[in-house]
Amino acid sequence: MTTRRQFLAYLGNTAIIATVASSLAIGISGCGSKPQGQHIAKGSNVVALGDSLTYGYGASTETAYPTVLAGLTGWQIKNEGVNGNTSADVLARLDGIIAQKPDLVLLGIGGNDVLRRVQPATTKANITQIVQRLKSANIPVVLIAQPHFSASALFGKASDNPVYQEVADSEDVPLLTSSDGGWSAILSDDSLKSDQIHANEAGYRQFAENLHKFLQQQGYVS
Repeated sequence: MTTRRQFLAYLGNTAIIATVASSLAIGISGCGSKPQGQHIAKGSNVVALGDSLTYGYGASTETAYPTVLAGLTGWQIKNEGVNGNTSADVLARLDGIIAQKPDLVLLGIGGNDVLRRVQPATTKANITQIVQRLKSANIPVVLIAQPHFSASALFGKASDNPVYQEVADSEDVPLLTSSDGGWSAILSDDSLKSDQIHANEAGYRQFAENLHKFLQQQGYVS
């Protein structure tokens, strides 16, 4: 027969086991939430690669997000945004980007693909190849989602094109989304737009600040 003392001892041991298991679970969960990125020191060479949203169309290159972000991070950021570029255009000039040997590439491309009715599978394949080639050259990549422009999105709330999440998942790269204050969030606010598909000076600054916070969370910036 089990005595009261034996029963109380059994309960005590069970509580200890449960506490240890809970601690282990918390530890494992904490490990999974660590930032993905490696810290990029001040003065490092970074490339902002993309289209007109990177270039700063609707404001100026002096107020474009790469310039603002450079001031926030202390990085030397080269603005490689070209107005009208598609994912195929960026892929075609990627050798020149890799030759610069940047410490990080901030990649935001694909909005013009939608406007020009490029098939989503083609856009996804191009962006995937860009990411893979950069990673093969040991260049870290942060992917920046762009809106899925449509008639309704142009005059309402923009949302991220789903191809970016698909690429980020398959290639295991960080992705700045609308929930992080990315382009879809900026371009859903009329006070931050110069036209239906471009930011104004305030919009580019807000985007840079949101991206800076995201880069801190990912471990790229202290």
